[in-house]
Amino acid sequence: MAAPAVAVRAVAWLLLWEAAGFTCSPATTFNNTHFVAGIRATCSEIILRQEVLKDGFHRDLLTKVKFGESIEDLQTCRLLIKQYIPTGLFVDPYELASLRERNITEAVMVSENFNIEAPNYLSKESEVLIYARQDSQCIDCFQAFLPVHYRYHRPHSKDGEIFIVIHNPDLLMYCDQASLRGVIRFRFDSFDKTIEFPVLKCWAQSEVTAPCALNSKDICQWNTMKYKSVYKNLTLQVPVGLTIHTSLVCSVTLLITILCSTLILVAVFKYGHFSL
Repeated sequence: MAAPAVAVRAVAWLLLWEAAGFTCSPATTFNNTHFVAGIRATCSEIILRQEVLKDGFHRDLLTKVKFGESIEDLQTCRLLIKQYIPTGLFVDPYELASLRERNITEAVMVSENFNIEAPNYLSKESEVLIYARQDSQCIDCFQAFLPVHYRYHRPHSKDGEIFIVIHNPDLLMYCDQASLRGVIRFRFDSFDKTIEFPVLKCWAQSEVTAPCALNSKDICQWNTMKYKSVYKNLTLQVPVGLTIHTSLVCSVTLLITILCSTLILVAVFKYGHFSL
């Protein structure tokens, strides 16, 4: 009685597998093993590294993104970096326009009503879109460049410096599906079906809309990418004044202003020629 029961169960399982569109042939099992291994091989980590160049109150934010070596045909893909600028920094939109004209960077301000003269306590966080370029020295790398500047800060009572934290950006990727060849295909022998697994599915988390290119009015669906950052966040150290120096600074400033104004008036009356 045990043998017929086992046979019935086996037939039932075969019928369920056929209804689902699968077979249990040895060739399929072998190919499926290689397919899973291939998927894992394509899912190399995306590494992001940010660093700040130059010294003083005017810096350059450099972003480098490296993909795994198994990524195929990155020429069909574009990378967009959405950088959040904290209140202690600002990006000059007029400077960005000049840099775009000289083809140095492809960045544009997203925030509206942006005041570059406002101190940090009167400003808001802003956003910048940077269209990254492929690194000529690295086939699977992108890089982007953005000039940033310190804002004026309130004086502190004790410490003569503050810290500004630059959070990691959002990485957005768009690949031209018409010419994208980085698609893994697996064919089921028995049913002649093809399933496509785009490379983007290794890292894509969600979709957002953004302009397809810097000077384009077309809107594309960009994929928000998951990545690993070399640094958790960037921290910048900014020197600020001390409140205990307020009286001294005001007194010296007023004295120098009066002295300079007096010298100017003396020079005007001594060497000036007046006609009535």
